Amino acid sequence: MDGAEALSLRHYGASPGSHSHGHFQILLGLSGALDLEVEGRGLRVASGSGCVIEPGARHDFESAQGSLCLVLDSAHPDWVRCVAQPPPATHALSLARYLASALQQGLPLAQAHGPALLREAWLTLERPASPPSGRRRAIDWQALRLWAAGQWQHPLGVADLAAQVHLSPAQFAARCREEQGLAAMAWLRGLRLEQAQWLRARGLPVAEVARRTGYRSPSALTAALRRREPALRDDLPAPRDGAGT
Repeated sequence: MDGAEALSLRHYGASPGSHSHGHFQILLGLSGALDLEVEGRGLRVASGSGCVIEPGARHDFESAQGSLCLVLDSAHPDWVRCVAQPPPATHALSLARYLASALQQGLPLAQAHGPALLREAWLTLERPASPPSGRRRAIDWQALRLWAAGQWQHPLGVADLAAQVHLSPAQFAARCREEQGLAAMAWLRGLRLEQAQWLRARGLPVAEVARRTGYRSPSALTAALRRREPALRDDLPAPRDGAGT
């Protein structure tokens, strides 16, 4: 696209589709719900929600009941900063609805300035406010799990997790032990293995699962899964006398 950006309205239906492209694709739901699988990760874009699909990411999509989305195809490099950011729901939906209406009316400024406004909304609006003095910033652990699930192709460390929740590495490490009962890297390894187990359960080959979850080789993934399985069995209660084996 050579830096170009294009806004459009797209209707999705029950017929499934699958493709990838060399630019970012930003989806904002206007009505209905669009189900996607992006590189093995399940996503749903419903009214008021959205996602950023990275260049080259294979994604499958369908909408059983039909859906309408505002779609931005963009090669602008700033979108890389938005991949891990959830859309600012209230502002983004209001802006998306306005841009959708403007596109239907053929208003030229929507196409000219809409992409930049969407980037600004995604990056700057509805950021968490600084907590009052004396109160700790709450960690949204579920949001952090979802963010990490989209980053396995990159090496992740404590500093990356801490930056995502606006804490220092030392603060994050202490909070992780306190609130999750695990060291930060142990928590992260557990997430990665959960994702690998989920993909294997869906029938993906070990080599493909290793690639998607950032293991250096299929054998490294296999060894990690084998270590985890006995631990899971050890957590099960022992059978009572007379119970079956």
